[in-house]
Amino acid sequence: MQGTCDTCGNEYHDVMEITQGGQTYTFDSFECAIQELAPKCPACGVRIVGHGTERGGDVYCCDHCAG
Repeated sequence: MQGTCDTCGNEYHDVMEITQGGQTYTFDSFECAIQELAPKCPACGVRIVGHGTERGGDVYCCDHCAG
């Protein structure tokens, strides 16, 4: 499927669509999908890829940041 990446604007012949919260996004790579959709750690700002660590209703990248 041909399309344009919502993150970087690249025209690509093999894009993927991801739906989150009722909104559909188009990406040319997992890297762009992560930049757009993965939450940021409130302590250090790193993108959280995986489950992270929950504390007080927030999701952190690790126990150190959650502490």
